[in-house]
Amino acid sequence: MVAWALVTRTGLVPALFLPPPGDVVRTAWDLARDGSLWINIAASLGRVLLGIVISLPLAVALGVLVALNRRLAPVVEPIVGFFNALSGIAWLPLAITWFGLGWTSVTFIMCNTIFFLVFFNTLVGVRAVPRLFEDAVRTMGGSRRHVILQVLIPGALPSIVTGLRMAISFGWRALIAAEMIATSTGLGFLIYNAANFHQSDTILVGIITIGLLWLATDRLVLQPLERR
Repeated sequence: MVAWALVTRTGLVPALFLPPPGDVVRTAWDLARDGSLWINIAASLGRVLLGIVISLPLAVALGVLVALNRRLAPVVEPIVGFFNALSGIAWLPLAITWFGLGWTSVTFIMCNTIFFLVFFNTLVGVRAVPRLFEDAVRTMGGSRRHVILQVLIPGALPSIVTGLRMAISFGWRALIAAEMIATSTGLGFLIYNAANFHQSDTILVGIITIGLLWLATDRLVLQPLERR
């Protein structure tokens, strides 16, 4: 912050390219006061939540089912790793081709990013649970349901939550890129639209807002959940 203020105050960089911190704060206040900043924040958060609601239960359920099959799991694991490398922004051109511009394309990108990361971590987490625990439950008369609900899922939870944390992090990046192209709302659109009019102060407001939202989500929700 000090370096930013000094660079702009001394005129080393024109305000068109890097506006002073005070200008960015005033722009943020104006955007918050007229409601446009809150509308774009709500749109981006809504898309993240929609991606989580759709992808998380499906990824965990399928990850557990595949991991239970000890012959199928080693075959599926590298395939999921392959799609992990492609998930997110790489699918954006195809998503627009398939679904056009709008919520559907962005939702597809978000679900694609979150699903494969959580699925992979669930698969790895379940496979890492020692079979000794499973055998112990069966010895005491436990059924397949008991093994899944009381051994495998609890044992894989640390890996699942880590996957969710990574998925939301990568999902944010993919979401911003998708919003720049495929929608007319959201923080990505706010940044892209401001760039068209060379509004560097608005661009910085969008960037800082994205960073603050991710920090708040990670520190207040995901890190406590991971520790627990």
